[in-house]
Amino acid sequence: MIIFPAIDLKDGQCVRLKKGVMDDATVFNADPGAQAKIFQAQNFEWLHCVDLNGAFAGKSANAEAIRTIRAAITLPIQLGGGIRDLAAVESWLDAGITRVILGTAALTNPDFVKEAARKFPGRIVVGADAKGGKVATQGWAEVSELTPAELGKRFEDAGVAAVLFTDIDGDGLLAGVNVAATAALARALSIPVIASGGVGSIADIEKLKAAGEPNIAGVVVGRALYDGRIDPAAALALAKS
Repeated sequence: MIIFPAIDLKDGQCVRLKKGVMDDATVFNADPGAQAKIFQAQNFEWLHCVDLNGAFAGKSANAEAIRTIRAAITLPIQLGGGIRDLAAVESWLDAGITRVILGTAALTNPDFVKEAARKFPGRIVVGADAKGGKVATQGWAEVSELTPAELGKRFEDAGVAAVLFTDIDGDGLLAGVNVAATAALARALSIPVIASGGVGSIADIEKLKAAGEPNIAGVVVGRALYDGRIDPAAALALAKS
């Protein structure tokens, strides 16, 4: 299981939101490049990065900070937030981003996501962000009638690398990852699932592993790393056990 430390960008700074509310942001580091170096020094093997302003604006809004992160580390990066067309996908892949996360576009323009996945196999991640069990889009501001499983099934033969499942109701609250919903999604899909939202302690990683679903490929960890609730070395050792 891969642990993805998270850098969420708002106005060029590393922040964590609570339940996806932009006005409820805590700044953890004003220097995204320095934060990325910290995660690399802690021996993480990937970095998860989200352009929060971009998710709301529908286009990249923290490009300078993202490029700073890319230049600061050698880790592979998966990036989401405001990437809505093929030109934007190509631009970020050309800039050294390893995988691009498409969330809103997966719901509003599935043909584009399939085209991107065919053109760049293994480099597209579908974001399935759920609020009350239904997929939310536009920076989590709008909620659809589609479940994460229904969304994921649309892309099972498209060549996407993973489905990133975020439980918005628990995101940033440290109240515990939604293991039951993550495991159910992993069973429903042939695509690997990455868990996100609410990870508050190493017990959450233990519970994900205990679910016994080989299709749970990883977990995104944010606030619990920044405030010291999760020890990186212990978490990485558990993930590899």
